[in-house]
Amino acid sequence: MGGAAFGSDSVRFRFDCEPGSAESGWTFSEAEFPVPESPESVSLETGSRKAGSFPARAAAPEPGGPFRFSLPLPEGSYRVRICFGDARSESSTRVFSQGRRLMLGEVLTGPGKFAEAAIAVNLRTARLMPPLPTAPGADCVVLKDSEKTGRDWADRLSLLFSGPHPCVSALEIEAADELPVIYLAGDSTVADQESPPYASWGQMLPAFFGPGVVVANHAESGETLKSFISGLRLAKVLERMKPGDYLFIQFGHNDQKAEWPQTYLKAETTYRAYLTVYIAEARLRGATPVLITSCERARFGTDGKIIPSHGRYPDAVRALAAEERVALIDLEKMSRDFYESMGPDLAPRAFAMPGDYTHHNEFGAMELAACVASAVRNSGLPLAVHIRKLRNFRDQVIGIQTDLRH
Repeated sequence: MGGAAFGSDSVRFRFDCEPGSAESGWTFSEAEFPVPESPESVSLETGSRKAGSFPARAAAPEPGGPFRFSLPLPEGSYRVRICFGDARSESSTRVFSQGRRLMLGEVLTGPGKFAEAAIAVNLRTARLMPPLPTAPGADCVVLKDSEKTGRDWADRLSLLFSGPHPCVSALEIEAADELPVIYLAGDSTVADQESPPYASWGQMLPAFFGPGVVVANHAESGETLKSFISGLRLAKVLERMKPGDYLFIQFGHNDQKAEWPQTYLKAETTYRAYLTVYIAEARLRGATPVLITSCERARFGTDGKIIPSHGRYPDAVRALAAEERVALIDLEKMSRDFYESMGPDLAPRAFAMPGDYTHHNEFGAMELAACVASAVRNSGLPLAVHIRKLRNFRDQVIGIQTDLRH
């Protein structure tokens, strides 16, 4: 049992998979929508307050297999309350949102037993408030082609229920724009990766937070501090940002590439200057900036130690954090310690492809997300109260790898 209270006046949608099977405290209208034949699940018009049948196992490609629930909604934050369980059999369910963001680790129920949990999901579109006719700017974030067809930039809530035997009895959704938002700004090691086996710590991070805070991952592959601005990604974050929010900033992998002259930044000067802009913009809106050193690459020397690949960039972040009195998550150090604890023979298991020691698979991404969550817990930030510990964390990683590759 868990989650925040749901007032009936603020609830927008409620769905019942099996009427009468959910535990007491859930009330539903009679189902008015048929179970669809495809796994893409029920679709309702935005603004409808009708209840609908929630196609759980009936929508799965095989009994007990994964299934997806999707619903058109305006951009913003939503709290989703879920009742897991089945009147006849045991269940084991994991929850992902949008593309492949991990929201909940394994939730177990016995036959005839039900468990309740809540998650917080952030939806966004590429639309921006149009500038005045005489003002510079644009009305849309500059998306890559691969982003235009994905689920991460869409006015639609999308939930994937997976695991050995996923089962959901009921689901309730309400707008929750009052929740503090953790905005993630970064590159491919942070971004929501659509194609397995690639994964990032940013897309695993939501599972480490309770429903009292929501993670909005705006990071994207190939981005730099400069391009995140020129592509209007920072503009989108700042347009939505409110007092009490957070901006987690991790760049450096691409900023250091002198062969990219349009976005190259020098560690001791322009790199620090651009980071200062992000800090100032967050503070101007009453949000809290958090600086994160780039996770290291797993290249080993003959002594079994990691060969540093980021030059002076991590030190520039550390120095700026001290000068600006900004919270620091030293992921460069934590990732280095993680790789060295595995050693050169096992460390490659944390990465997506042989020979690629930058981009992680689900295992590596989960481990680095755990590092970030641990740093938040020890940071003194108010966010620390929202950190939750994943039950049987190490055992769940293997199952999550399987789920994300469906």
